[in-house]
Parts: sequence; C-alpha cells; structure tokens
Amino acid sequence: MSDRRWTAATEDSGIRLDKFLAAPDRLGSRSKATVAIDRGKVFVNDREAETADAALVLADGDVVRVWMDRPGSGRAVRARTRHEGDLVVVYEDPSLLVVDKPPGLLAVPLRRRGQASSLLELVEAHLRSQGKRRPQVVHRIDRDTSGLVMFAKDGATLAHLKGQFLRREPERVYQAIVHGHLTPEAGAWRDHLVWDGEELIQRATSARDPRGKEALSEYRVVQRLRGASLVEVRLVTGKRNQIRLQAELRGHPLVGETMYADAPMARRISFPRQALHAWKLSFEHPVTGRTIRLESPLPPDMSDLLSRLQATRSTRQATV
Repeated sequence: MSDRRWTAATEDSGIRLDKFLAAPDRLGSRSKATVAIDRGKVFVNDREAETADAALVLADGDVVRVWMDRPGSGRAVRARTRHEGDLVVVYEDPSLLVVDKPPGLLAVPLRRRGQASSLLELVEAHLRSQGKRRPQVVHRIDRDTSGLVMFAKDGATLAHLKGQFLRREPERVYQAIVHGHLTPEAGAWRDHLVWDGEELIQRATSARDPRGKEALSEYRVVQRLRGASLVEVRLVTGKRNQIRLQAELRGHPLVGETMYADAPMARRISFPRQALHAWKLSFEHPVTGRTIRLESPLPPDMSDLLSRLQATRSTRQATV
C-alpha cells in the first residue's frame, strides 16, 4: 500500500522512530526507514518528520504514517509534458515559464531536505532539453501547497518580474478550504508578521515592532461547507506562509494545517496537507507589455475534499 499508518502501543513507548519503522511488518530495515524520513514520506501525528526526527522517541498513542507515493519524494527527476503528468507547463515563451506544481513537491531544493527532488530540477531538465540556461524562480509556494509557480529564463526577465512583485502589481489568487464559517464573508486581513529563522515559522507581531512586515490579503467566501468554507484569497503582499497564518489568526485555519493550527482543530477534518492552491496569476509580460492571465484547476485531492464536505453538508440538510 502507498499510504500506511500505525499507532504506537504501550510496548513501543521509548523506541526511536527509525527503529519503530524498521520492524519487519513495517518498512523492514533501518536504512529504508532513514531514506523514507529524509525524503519527506514520514509523518508523526500528522507532522512531517525531519531528518533529525529519526531519533524521535515515540510515546503510547503516537500515530506514524508513511506516504510512500508522496509526489516529489522519489530520487529520480524527469521532466514530462502536461499529458505525462510530472511537469505541467501552463505558459512558456522565450523569456519565462509558468508551471503547475503538485502538492508534496519542493519549489526549490533545500539543504535540510537531502535528496528530495524539487520543481526547479524538473524545470531545469525541461529547459536543458531545449539547450537553455538554468531558470531562476520568480516566486515560491510551500511544499504542500499546489498551483502556479513562475520561472524566468534570463536575468533581465527576472529583474523585471521581481520589480513587479515588489510594487505589488501581479495578481495572485488562492483557493483555500478553511475550518468554520467566516463572518463577514468578504473583507481584508491586515497583520504585521515577523519570520522566526530558528523555528522556520511566521509569527504575528505588533505594528510597533521594527522587525514586523505588513501582510495584507483580501478574501471572499465562495461556498459554505459542512464545518468548513471554500474561500478565495488574493495576496496583496506576499510573505512566507501568509495565508496560512492569517487564516489561523481569525480562528479559521486551513483544513489539513498542522503548523498554524492547534491539534484538536487539525483533527476535525482529515486531510494530509494544508488545503491551499495557487489558482490565478496575472502579470505584465516583461517584453511585450501585455497582461498574461493564467489559471490552474483545483487539484484532485482538494476537489475530492470539496466534494466530501459538500456531500456531508447536503446529507445534513436533507435530514433536518
């Protein structure tokens, strides 16, 4: 099976995570367990295990999950066309490239992720086949966020597009499924955030904090669901984890969120990642000056989640 779960029993208390996974009825060896952890395939209580977590000591009741087919967790990197499934090219011309990133794939390589593959590597392979130089990422999205990511093919294009983002000119609209029902159903989220470089997490701070940076998003509820809402969020600023933290600050964290949500809330609706998708991207082409407008359809896992929450809401209404 590609997705397996085990719950640590009393006799497993005090055992290391890698040793627990090495049991014959699980992964079968310590080396296989280490590789699975390094490649982002292992979760403990719905939190992705880091490389250092191989030595994590389990407690009675801890839930260990191995997602063997997690996208982007394999060693091999091979660019494919839209129809073949790995690299989905949404727009390409001699200056730039926009692709549709699946959930579970890093946008760019991270040293702490070891050999986990990335979208940048796929794009590099795609351009190498055309005799192109190395691409440069214009903006990023989180590993478990899906959707549109843009790359520049040369320095001049990169500088032009980066300038647009600094001036807040491109339109970036996300689709999110959040816990609960927002009131009002449209408005703006304005906060001051500071990045914690040690914990690798975004934190809210006061407007008086000199370290704080303004974070502004505009949102609109598209549909009320069973215990959740489908929301469109337009980024005015673009801070790391901005939507994820701002939603939590209003008491409506993303479904599947584990970093910016308390554990009881995270368990209310089962979903293996934060339900966030980079849906629309509009910008001025750096060469032609014309406006490019692109969209990415909701990925299958979020579509399935949406259908599930719609169905449960309809069932409840029918029985009232």
